[in-house]
Amino acid sequence: MLGEPEYNMNELFAQLGLDSSDEAIDKFVTEHQLSSEEKLTESSIWTDNQRMFLQEEWQKDAEWVEVIDDLNVRMHPDA
Repeated sequence: MLGEPEYNMNELFAQLGLDSSDEAIDKFVTEHQLSSEEKLTESSIWTDNQRMFLQEEWQKDAEWVEVIDDLNVRMHPDA
């Protein structure tokens, strides 16, 4: 029986097709810091499909929005 999906950073990275280990997430965030002017959902670091997923989930204020917001904060250290 399938349970409710988990909405956490590891699952978000898996959904995006990225390595979802804690170490890989930390490395990704460290290597892809964004300027305060650059929007997470418009960054060139994403593939078109990844960007579309992030934008759609953000706009829908869906279950992923809290995790995407957390990622946004982590990738904008100067904001």
